[in-house]
Amino acid sequence: MNFDQARFSREDVYEPLLSEKDSTTVEVDADGVLPDDLTRDELTLPGLSEPQLARHYTRLSQMNYSVELGPYPLGSCTMKYNPSFTEDVAADPNAGVHPDRSDRTIQGTLGLLHGLQEYLADIGGMDAVTLQPPAGAAGEFTGILIAKAYHEARDDDRSEIIIPASAHGTNFASAAMAGYDVVELPSDEEGRVDIEALEAAISEETAALMLTNPNTLGLFERDIVEISEMVHDAGGLLYYDGANFNALLGRARPGDMGFDIMHYNVHKTFATPHGGGGPGAGPVGVVDELAEYLPSPMVRETAHGYEQYEPESTIGKVHGFAGNWLVLVKAYAYIARLGDAGLADASAKAVLNANYLASQIDLEVPYGPFHHEFAATSGDRDAADVAKRMLDYGVHPPTTKWPELVSQAMLTEPTEVEDKASLDDLAHAFNAAYADSDEALETAPSKTSARRIDQVSAARNPRLSWQSLDDSE
Repeated sequence: MNFDQARFSREDVYEPLLSEKDSTTVEVDADGVLPDDLTRDELTLPGLSEPQLARHYTRLSQMNYSVELGPYPLGSCTMKYNPSFTEDVAADPNAGVHPDRSDRTIQGTLGLLHGLQEYLADIGGMDAVTLQPPAGAAGEFTGILIAKAYHEARDDDRSEIIIPASAHGTNFASAAMAGYDVVELPSDEEGRVDIEALEAAISEETAALMLTNPNTLGLFERDIVEISEMVHDAGGLLYYDGANFNALLGRARPGDMGFDIMHYNVHKTFATPHGGGGPGAGPVGVVDELAEYLPSPMVRETAHGYEQYEPESTIGKVHGFAGNWLVLVKAYAYIARLGDAGLADASAKAVLNANYLASQIDLEVPYGPFHHEFAATSGDRDAADVAKRMLDYGVHPPTTKWPELVSQAMLTEPTEVEDKASLDDLAHAFNAAYADSDEALETAPSKTSARRIDQVSAARNPRLSWQSLDDSE
């Protein structure tokens, strides 16, 4: 290894904490500012120069993998690269509008929110959209509360929500939080909704069926019209989980399939970065019959401009003001830039990339035909071990061991943003890791700055601060 490789390799690198680099004690004069029990006489801080500080954080960044370096093929999580121009739009000083100003003084803001409501309604085949929920899971919960309000207004006391076994865990949680009993629905031998099981599960207690289409295996529910009729004939509502909407953009609309409620994941579909603990958004669309129950406020256009209003039978607020404004700005900018043709192109490439990648790997893909994601199986090899070994080949691995319908599942979604060279690199990592020795897999990763960790201990006893590194066991 030459000098440059040694300096910038992520292997065998330890970057000290700032406090380990330098600790300088300074005196503090806080007399009269705070109560005595909240002050101290001295404070220990790192005493570093600007170059030292810059190099510290640059080295840390080089030790990390990011979507700017390569793909995150996490099936179902849909962690795709988002264009930086949306960040520029959100950072524009003109976007820094206080949310509590009067409608008359924020016509531009309300115009954008109204435009996004219309965009999303048209894309999803819905009649009305709220932008208020702050995340996809919050959108689920909001949608189920709307369904509950609808049934209660009809004096129709229903107690159950039907959810496929392969659904996101948040579906089950959202239904339970809203006070419903969950009826778990098995898949048929093809990986889709078992129609006979659904027929047996539906009853006068059914408030809704929560469904993702395409489902977690990337399979389109070919019987969706029949499913919709079954649910509606029983007096229930059909809820669309927007997790996999990236596969349908500009090509199919949940509303046209018979869905009554849907949530949109702007972090999976409309240009908000996924993860990191930052703000998100989970807009919810509904058909006209449910619009009166949407959260308040909504935005509408009048002869005198835009105004916020409260729907007639609103479920109330589920977030402050109109939602996470700057996240919604990004979504609006993304949709406006792509337009109808761009959105359709995005879904086409998402499906093409998934199918190309699946054709290049040596692992079996037991279910198909699939759309934007696929569930390969590592067979008699532990999927988690294969995934950890993939890290040594310089790529991020896919989601592992879920859904449980596939043994040793490696759920993979390359998204539309990756080119052929990137997919070929990913396929090479899949195949090389899968073919490696048992010893290599069981000890992987061996070429990353952080080695194999005890995941069980990390989950049960997380160390949430660097200070806890000094804590005794």
